[in-house]
Amino acid sequence: MTVIKIRPANVVLRRLSFFAMLAGMVTGAAVGPLLSQQKAAHIDPLAMVDPRIGTSNEGQTYPVVGVPFGMTGWTPETRSTEAKCVSPYYYDDMKITGFRGSHWLSGSCTQDYGTATLMPTVGPIKVDPEERGSSYKHASEIMSPAYYSVHLDDYDLKAELAGTTRAGMLRITYPEKGKRNLLIEPNVRPGQGFVEVRPEKKEIVGYNPVVRMYQGAGKSAGFSGYFVIKFREEVQEFGTWCGKAVTPHGRTQGSGCERLGGFVTFSDNAPKTVIAKIGTSFTSLEEAEKNLAAEESGWELESLRRQAETAWRNYLGRIEIAGGTAEQQKMFYTALFHASLAPRIVSDADGTYNGFGQEGKLHHTRPGTDYYDDFSLWDSFRSLHPLLTILDPKRDGEMVQSLVDKGTEGGFLPIFPTWNSYTSEMIGDHTVAVIYDAYAKGIRNFDVPEAYRLVRQNAFITPPHDDYVEGKGRRALVSYDKHGYIPLEDEVLDAFHQREQVSRTLEYAYDDYVGGQFAAALGHKEDAARLFKRSANWKNVLDPETRFVRGRHEDGSWVTPFAPDKPATYITEGLPWQYTFFVPHDIEGLSKALGGHEAMIAKLDGLFDKKLYNQGNEPSHGIAYLYNFIGAPSKTQQRVREILKTDFGPGPEGLPGNDDAGQMSAWYVLSAMGFYPWCPGTPSYTIGSPLFSHVAIHLPNGKRFSIEAKDNSASNPYVQSVRLNGKAYSGWTFSHQEMLQGASLTLQMSSEPSIEKH
Repeated sequence: MTVIKIRPANVVLRRLSFFAMLAGMVTGAAVGPLLSQQKAAHIDPLAMVDPRIGTSNEGQTYPVVGVPFGMTGWTPETRSTEAKCVSPYYYDDMKITGFRGSHWLSGSCTQDYGTATLMPTVGPIKVDPEERGSSYKHASEIMSPAYYSVHLDDYDLKAELAGTTRAGMLRITYPEKGKRNLLIEPNVRPGQGFVEVRPEKKEIVGYNPVVRMYQGAGKSAGFSGYFVIKFREEVQEFGTWCGKAVTPHGRTQGSGCERLGGFVTFSDNAPKTVIAKIGTSFTSLEEAEKNLAAEESGWELESLRRQAETAWRNYLGRIEIAGGTAEQQKMFYTALFHASLAPRIVSDADGTYNGFGQEGKLHHTRPGTDYYDDFSLWDSFRSLHPLLTILDPKRDGEMVQSLVDKGTEGGFLPIFPTWNSYTSEMIGDHTVAVIYDAYAKGIRNFDVPEAYRLVRQNAFITPPHDDYVEGKGRRALVSYDKHGYIPLEDEVLDAFHQREQVSRTLEYAYDDYVGGQFAAALGHKEDAARLFKRSANWKNVLDPETRFVRGRHEDGSWVTPFAPDKPATYITEGLPWQYTFFVPHDIEGLSKALGGHEAMIAKLDGLFDKKLYNQGNEPSHGIAYLYNFIGAPSKTQQRVREILKTDFGPGPEGLPGNDDAGQMSAWYVLSAMGFYPWCPGTPSYTIGSPLFSHVAIHLPNGKRFSIEAKDNSASNPYVQSVRLNGKAYSGWTFSHQEMLQGASLTLQMSSEPSIEKH
């Protein structure tokens, strides 16, 4: 999505399934020695994760604590808001304003929602975030996916965080003297929300209503973020606040406040160290309490931390690496961490979840499964979901079932479902890519007939007007069907991203190809023929004179003036030059339209040489791998290695743009291993230039896919030869099925390109 320039201010989880997750995460995901002949020192993948990466400049990540794909993540908060495009934490901010139970879509430009913040203080009660915030030093921060701690200098106290899927724990070590306070604030919008202090029960409860963004902006999302906070210590004082007005001994505070919250002051006789544990839910206070009981029955933060560490080690350890530099290893496992946060579980421990699209009903998942939300599909169909089909196919299937459930409950498959709502954010109709990519790779733990019914409906039917303006259905489908492209006269006004007609045409053509594959696989021949025909619509926006994609009017004429290296209203977050290459399903056809392999190589070279390639946003992702299909694989190897080296780094500013729910990080994970899914929905991968000498992927079926890059180094980025399972291999792609069989890929690396025929 959009690269947002935010400048930091100065200033029982079904209890059995929870512990099964901690023990192994997915059945059969064994972690063993990398390769018997490899003598490299063992790498602890969890210790290699640096959550600081991406927390500065435009990465939009945050140092979240919890478990993979958890409902609620726990984070230090430096920005006390749920405003659009503002992450809870920025590395360069000078104060911590609390510790948030967050639902931030990591690396995005969306909104946090349904959150609550806990802030321990010492002394007089200060409720304004800027007034209560404390300075801190990065040297005092300890960050990992399973644990966070920091010293708050203004209060001379230590705060520590750990979490489970739906609950969290805050341990506070107060100084010897001073009033020991704990403030709780639901991060509500003006006039909304609720908090209740229950001193006799040693608890505070509340909720934060969720509102929609993009299509339907400002309307209720139909649910709230609920929280139940419990502590063991006796309460000496308590109260609430509304705005900045504090009400001592107040027990409840409801709507009508700019901000609101509750507080407790612990007894002078209370121990120096205080524990607060927090259950969360999107369905009710009762479910929040049940989630807390299921996942945090005790009061031991160290136990919780160890459990989360086990979960992360098992998940991250599904990929073992050797070789490369220490920085590259750190960046790799941090990227894998960032690619393991979304989509998030939003169902309760007993499987309860809200019906999609303000349906107004509660549902229950099938036993042993979870319901997921926050699908940044324009981004994540490219790399994140293909990575999940390798590492966690069962979970990916549950995510697909969640998309199908959304379509059933809301009436249409969503385009970009977040906060359990239709948004019509971004373009394309890439739910079909996620669904069929899973199906094509043998993942079938979802309702296939219903999935196809919904895919077909999105492809061929525009919903009634009232539903359409709410975000249901493909944007501009009528124009697309009528003209074979979306003309400039259709400004696509019922969308957050308006216009962008050429990009929409290209992405719909790809979606139609994937949908055609799905139809053909299920025997729907007429649908397949119609979709395959439409999949050639990309040709209708490629100007044969300039050989770039270009805006086109209803009468067929091309827009003037035209500059392929400049932004245009008919292109999404990119340039015509970049989008010219978005035909992943027909690279040979694109090559012919561009004048043949040599001409396409020259056009690709022009993109890179003129520095028009932009790894910081998704339209460029995949472009470097196109050389493989037009007779110039050494250029893929060169370009990919350059991107890995120059666009990513080990510091807080180490991402080239928004991480976009882990898509940027998933691109890094796949490319650093040495392959990439250039066309999701095609169950194959194309070879790049790995950073590491050895990679082993421990597959959930008990087999291992390994990559050995002989003589690999920074000065040897080129692949001289390929062997698959010990035999000479002439191609630059291999299949998902070969991977599942436990294949071994051997690459001989060199400082010189191999001899190629264009």
